[in-house]
Amino acid sequence: MDKLLIVGAASAATAAVAVAVVPVALGAVGFTAGGILAGSKAAAMMSAAAVANGGGVASGSLVAVLQSTAAAGMSGPVTAAVAGVGSALGSATSWLLTRKK
Repeated sequence: MDKLLIVGAASAATAAVAVAVVPVALGAVGFTAGGILAGSKAAAMMSAAAVANGGGVASGSLVAVLQSTAAAGMSGPVTAAVAGVGSALGSATSWLLTRKK
């Protein structure tokens, strides 16, 4: 029972952390509310996407989705997906760390 509580707590905690960290991480690589920051990793991604796409960034591409998320915030489905991935990572990690050898 203790292991179940540990795994559950880790799952919930990592879900919350993931949702909080994603907007910060987007800003750190150059995806901002005002657009892509010149000279950033996001700018390099946008340049590569534009070159690969004949000069423009395709709607729905990774760069477009990340910039949209940075500008407008995470939508409900995106928040749920990020929380789900964080939860799964937390569960798996805590299960591995608490298993009996």
